[in-house]
Amino acid sequence: MKRLLIATTNPAKLAEYRLLMRDLPLELVSLADLNISESPEESGETFAANASLKARFYFERSRVPVLADDGGLEVDALGGAPGVRSHRWLGEAASDDRALANEVVHRLEGIPPDRRTARLKAAAALVWNDGVDLHERIASAALEGVIASHVYDRIEPGFPYRAVLFLPGIDKYLAQLNEEQAAALSQRHSLIDQLRPALAEIARLL
Repeated sequence: MKRLLIATTNPAKLAEYRLLMRDLPLELVSLADLNISESPEESGETFAANASLKARFYFERSRVPVLADDGGLEVDALGGAPGVRSHRWLGEAASDDRALANEVVHRLEGIPPDRRTARLKAAAALVWNDGVDLHERIASAALEGVIASHVYDRIEPGFPYRAVLFLPGIDKYLAQLNEEQAAALSQRHSLIDQLRPALAEIARLL
């Protein structure tokens, strides 16, 4: 079975990708599985640029097909912030999940409901070599919602913004959904749907 490196150190994200790709004949492996501890500087100005940068970085080190993503929260009332700095919004180091969630709600105090629109955006880059050429596919997706007036009680490690994004269509926080429900609605579901033809091509490689 062909291996696919999911370039993340987030166990919850890896689990979500395994759920979304369970029908594909691919062995999903992590950075830890391949003993890769290096990480690139995420210097891109967009999620897609960062995803591509990471995918190429890890392909060079692993020589196996790589799926890397980058994403975060965009809040319209904050001019699109925190955006590409979502995980380092409060400083250069990755911030505490609850601190990030609390900061979003704090900055929107007094903002009326109709101006609290926001979305979780993500881009994924898939890089592989078919034995002759290097290939790359990029996909982008978003999950729309509004910022709640309070942070949801439970914050899943690595997903702070799920605890502030409320989905009016189902009248729930994203954080309230179970693993399968969240995966079905998540922006990563759309990413995998877009990349499925390329993933199937990788699976067919010897």
